[in-house]
Amino acid sequence: MSRTIESVAIIGAGTMGAGIAAASAAAGCRVLILDMDAASVEAALEQVDVEFRHLVTTGLVDADLDAVAEYDWICEAIVEDLSIKRELFTRLEAARSDGSVISSNTSGIPLWQISEDMPERFCSDVAITHFFNPVRVMKLFELVPGANTKPEVISAFTEFGAERLGKGVVHAKDTVNFIGNRIGCYLMLSGLHLAKPFLESGITQEQIDAVLGAPVGLPPTGLYGLIDLIGLDVMELVGRNLAANLPKDDLGHPYTSFPSVEQKMHDSGQLGRKSGGGFYRQVKLSDGERLKESFDLQSAEWRAAQPADLHAVSTELGDVLFDDSAEGELAWQIFGGTLQYAAGLIPEIADDVINIDNAIRWGFNWVKGPFEMIDHLDSRRVIDRILGEGKELPAMLEVLQNSGFESFYRNDGSEYLGVDGQYHSVK
Repeated sequence: MSRTIESVAIIGAGTMGAGIAAASAAAGCRVLILDMDAASVEAALEQVDVEFRHLVTTGLVDADLDAVAEYDWICEAIVEDLSIKRELFTRLEAARSDGSVISSNTSGIPLWQISEDMPERFCSDVAITHFFNPVRVMKLFELVPGANTKPEVISAFTEFGAERLGKGVVHAKDTVNFIGNRIGCYLMLSGLHLAKPFLESGITQEQIDAVLGAPVGLPPTGLYGLIDLIGLDVMELVGRNLAANLPKDDLGHPYTSFPSVEQKMHDSGQLGRKSGGGFYRQVKLSDGERLKESFDLQSAEWRAAQPADLHAVSTELGDVLFDDSAEGELAWQIFGGTLQYAAGLIPEIADDVINIDNAIRWGFNWVKGPFEMIDHLDSRRVIDRILGEGKELPAMLEVLQNSGFESFYRNDGSEYLGVDGQYHSVK
């Protein structure tokens, strides 16, 4: 049975739910917004463009949940708490109609945990539909099937995401944090730890952020600026989820908890932009001007922000990773380490390099995805350095080496190297 999505019921009127509602209404769909709190529902409605508000119906979960029976797609976008999600899904399953599809917008809870012991109909009609914030702006749409999700359900979500919402659909496996957050959060969490020796040697966090920006093809927020944007509270929850659900031998385990200074920042409510300051803050002076300050991670005190000095760092994309300098070693350990981590995650989190590269470019705004970047750097050079450090090659780099080929992509990106060591057409 084919499925089509022409109407969307969103349960949860927070930032993500409101964004999904606004995008769906702008795509011409009938939309239902439900929440436990009337004020949250009204705030979500305000996020919908005025010209599309006539398509939106609002209500409260306790009073109006049965209304989901009239909608094709029921999307859960509530708090990241497994037990609360499962309780809600039990109620939604009883209320929704045959032929509808149902999903969670969770950013990292595996679908198998949500679906465990749920009815057969639920398990065949459910998927993870993970948007990135802000929904109207970010292109990435991660789609994760469960073990028993019907193909026509995934087809319906794929078509709706790509054709109606204009998103870049990425097909991920049912593993913790899926693709984007698995790799992107590895860079951030490992970076907090791996940066410590460089801070102790006198490199400032402003310099670290600058090196982990344009020189490696990342946004200008770098490491600390990005965590300020996301929030230390969110990152701590991510770390806990990873600690509980990563495979036992995963390289991310040593980094799932914060270093001591960052943990104290979190515990004191110094979370980032949302709390008025984290690693950086803006201070309003008496004359109305604003002064940017940095929280010095060595002294644990605020100081005036210092401009980064990149005059000795190559402006050519990626060159810094092979530079014989402290900045070069920093870039290799943190960014290069993330490239190696990504290269070891196929086929665990995705079937191919394309889905991983697309997820990271679309979700974290990298100039190049991990495998595209390895090609750009010269895969042979990357492999030689890893082997020269006495390390084992990650799975896909080993596939590349054994294949006798020199890159993950060829023919202007129209073909990619698969786990079988052969090239396949990009569809």
